[in-house]
Amino acid sequence: MKTKITEMLNIEHPIVQGGMHYVGFAEMAAAVSNAGGLGIITGLTQPSAADLANEIARCKDMTDKPFGVNITFLPVVNAPDYPGMMDAIIKGGVTVVETAGNNPSQWLPMLKDAGIKVIHKCTSVRHSLKAQSIGCDAVSVDGFECGGHPGEDDIPNMILLPRAAEELEIPFIASGGMGNAQQLVAALAMGAEGINMGTRFIATKEAPVHENVKQAILAASELDTRLIMRPLRNTERVLNNDAVERLLQKEKELGDDISFMDIAEEVAGVYPRIMTEGDMDAGGWSCGMVAGLIHDIPTCQELIDRIMTEADEIISSRLAKFAS
Repeated sequence: MKTKITEMLNIEHPIVQGGMHYVGFAEMAAAVSNAGGLGIITGLTQPSAADLANEIARCKDMTDKPFGVNITFLPVVNAPDYPGMMDAIIKGGVTVVETAGNNPSQWLPMLKDAGIKVIHKCTSVRHSLKAQSIGCDAVSVDGFECGGHPGEDDIPNMILLPRAAEELEIPFIASGGMGNAQQLVAALAMGAEGINMGTRFIATKEAPVHENVKQAILAASELDTRLIMRPLRNTERVLNNDAVERLLQKEKELGDDISFMDIAEEVAGVYPRIMTEGDMDAGGWSCGMVAGLIHDIPTCQELIDRIMTEADEIISSRLAKFAS
């Protein structure tokens, strides 16, 4: 299947793996890229720019296909070594960067000069238009269903994607709640050029996370995620657990007086304990509503092949029937 995104990124299938903290290691990115999609290394999971450079080199040892690096720009006091990370990306020969968080405009010139395509993740049409105006090559339009940070507008993809199609001139991919062939075809019908999958890729054999994490996703339904940190306007969709229930109780009791420090125990530094050690009640971890559509743990190759085969069948059989 050829789309503007497959041609832009030089990939076989219009499926991109989302950047995920303590999931997007070289093993994950290489498995997705080898299966014909675009794998993504999560930059800020690496402790330093040198570690990121090593991770990029490891990924290159595992695949000769294109892969990308996710860089999230955070409003923090002690910022990560963004210049060093950009240097590692450029010197490492990475061809695609997925940016998220704050405006990436100051980094675009050096990425563009290196011939790198930039996809910015956006949770609204207005942010997508801003990304287009500063020179991003594409955007990942992230609906309210997504795991992680859905923004504060609460617009689901059935509305957000066709609105993006009305406004944007650059290509966009559908992110948030994506996990199967029906959703790929629907996203294409609404104007997207592909899909971005995060949670779905955690439940694969190659995902470098504890088995408890994969089984938690399998056991979850679409009703088992919660929105946390809404009073701080830093909303995050996470899988429910005991720590999340404690956090929500604090939000309810403290109301507008809540601060990040009140909930730090449930959110700060919990990812290694969850993703690596399998402590499923350590804190809140990003998980999308698509968990309700995840029923197995295939290889990345099996998952992508299945999605593409079923998508072709839907387009050529079911939809063609309506057209005639």
